[in-house]
Amino acid sequence: MLSLFKKEDWWSIWLGGLFIGGVALGVVRFIPKLPKWTLWQDALPGDLIVPIVLWGVGLAALTAIALKIMGEDAGKYLKAFPAVFLLAVLAFLIGNQTTLAHYGFNDVIWALVLGMLISNLWKKPEWIVPALRTELFIKTGLVLLGAEILFTRVLTLGGHGLGVGWLVPPLLLIIMYLYGTKVLKMKSKALVATVATCTSVCGVSAAIATGAAVKAKKEEISAAISVSLIVTVLMMLGMPVLIRWMGLSEAVAGSWIGGTVDSTGAVVVAGSMVGPFAMEVAAIVKMLQNALIGVVAFCWAIFFVTRVDREPGTERLGVKEIWLRFPKFILGFVGASLLMSFVLVPTLGQSEVDSILKVTATIRNWLFALAFVAIGLESRFANLREIFKGQATVKLHVVGQVINLILTLAASMYFFRGF
Repeated sequence: MLSLFKKEDWWSIWLGGLFIGGVALGVVRFIPKLPKWTLWQDALPGDLIVPIVLWGVGLAALTAIALKIMGEDAGKYLKAFPAVFLLAVLAFLIGNQTTLAHYGFNDVIWALVLGMLISNLWKKPEWIVPALRTELFIKTGLVLLGAEILFTRVLTLGGHGLGVGWLVPPLLLIIMYLYGTKVLKMKSKALVATVATCTSVCGVSAAIATGAAVKAKKEEISAAISVSLIVTVLMMLGMPVLIRWMGLSEAVAGSWIGGTVDSTGAVVVAGSMVGPFAMEVAAIVKMLQNALIGVVAFCWAIFFVTRVDREPGTERLGVKEIWLRFPKFILGFVGASLLMSFVLVPTLGQSEVDSILKVTATIRNWLFALAFVAIGLESRFANLREIFKGQATVKLHVVGQVINLILTLAASMYFFRGF
């Protein structure tokens, strides 16, 4: 029983559940969210300064309690946390500039960049290390992301959306894993799995979920996300032009965009460039793919525990050993989705659940920003150079994305013909 309160995986579920419960019960009604801005004078409104400070204090206190119960030094964590939080605020400030945000250069990128600049140019200070709780921030954020996967919403396109959103990704995952391990002969299978999921499912969220499930190095997760973000920007701008040239219908175009562009925000922008119906279809197909995150991470975890990480010649792992190694945050991700979809939506209604999700999504964004600041601070250019050596990582993503474009276009033209 004590193990339920001694592991980060379990605490990600408890904290995620606490946030969801607090918002649903009305205890937490508001989490500060920095606005988009064009003029720098509007970047940080004066009336948000106190709420941001209070939110930082509250988040520090909650996570410190969790760390204390886990046997960690909560005092050192609390001393270092303000620096990581301030970097997250700075990442939001830069990423919320309207032009940068429009083209996909959001807070996630700037959180990584700021952390990596400090780590590589001035060297990461030792006193900040206790606050670099990457796993706790990421996994708690993923539990909250699960709450946003509403089955009532993702199934609105019926078999049309399912055919594109759920058939192509598993096939592409297998193709990319075999290509990365057998053809490119990449040494790190965890890196291959992370890049493959990042490309096949939905970019950043899928990459960090899979990376956590297969125990990929932080530099490997960072590398997968970096390549994905660059390609996402290019696809977001290029696909609407290509679609017009090809003369695709809005339904097919939206499905193609939703199934191939990695970031949800970029999907909406690219879809809107084609038309309002294309944007709607694109967003729902992407939501369908988001629903696969927990399933895919679960499958990767089982595959790595039973096949990849098992020593040659040893006996097959028993159910107990698989359970001990299994990343528990996946249970939280799936549980949050089921709770929202089949308990809170029928009980409270869709509009009330939407208002709850607005708050929990803001909390998730803060946790992801903190996580990527931590990843940046723990990433060295020398280690990234090793991962990108021979360009196998880039080649895996690019080749996978080309195959994805072909397969998803074929599926979109089949399932959305005459739609």
